[in-house]
Amino acid sequence: MRKTALITGATSGLGYEFVKLFAADGYNLVLVARNKEKLEEIKKAFAETEVTIIAKDLSIQGAPKEVFEETAKLNINIDVLVNNAGFGLMGKFDELDLQKQINMIQLNITALTELTYYFLPFMKERNNGKILNVASTAAFQPGPLMAVYYASKAYVLSFSEALAEELQEYSISITTLCPGATKTNFGSAASVEGTKMFSRAMLPDDVAKKGYEGLMNGKRVLITGGLNKFGAISAKFLPRSLAAKIAKYAAGEK
Repeated sequence: MRKTALITGATSGLGYEFVKLFAADGYNLVLVARNKEKLEEIKKAFAETEVTIIAKDLSIQGAPKEVFEETAKLNINIDVLVNNAGFGLMGKFDELDLQKQINMIQLNITALTELTYYFLPFMKERNNGKILNVASTAAFQPGPLMAVYYASKAYVLSFSEALAEELQEYSISITTLCPGATKTNFGSAASVEGTKMFSRAMLPDDVAKKGYEGLMNGKRVLITGGLNKFGAISAKFLPRSLAAKIAKYAAGEK
């Protein structure tokens, strides 16, 4: 029997790259994103794969539970959960739109937590499963000018590492993917394409492939790119105030 992977944020960027990787390995897919038309286009493009589409905006309260309920109604067992959906905003905290920042927390933190909560018990029942949570190198330090985004990714990393330890007695792996700047729609949506941090942005297919391999190998934390690894490790040894200054500098224009 084919296994099934559920991927959020599936219509572009890393999400779409994950779609291609799982399809190539023979997985059935449950794809979640806001844009129903794009989801339908992807379903047509992957005609040889069993694809279920769920058009939901996970930044809206209650949407993650509706996704879970829809898979339950269709009797779909989720073997792999890919919590990929997320977004960021550039600017000073008190000058950015509050509701957009609340939506960011809902998507980056709450939706990821809820989906994990809903699907994990069934993985435990089967004593088998994999979860990939997409964080960022932002998880390793404070991020002035992207304060909420950096904090949200720190949550993802901490939550995922703790959960991985809790699940040691089960055949369930939790992998946290921590990419640096990546050439996806994230850059333009967050208004960070012209910043120093995006001067060496990686290609999404490279990042997704490394993330996929790490997931399949049960790796707990995966940082993509040599410079990104160096920066993330270095941040652990720097005073938090200095790490924040470096992050603020990276958020500046090229």
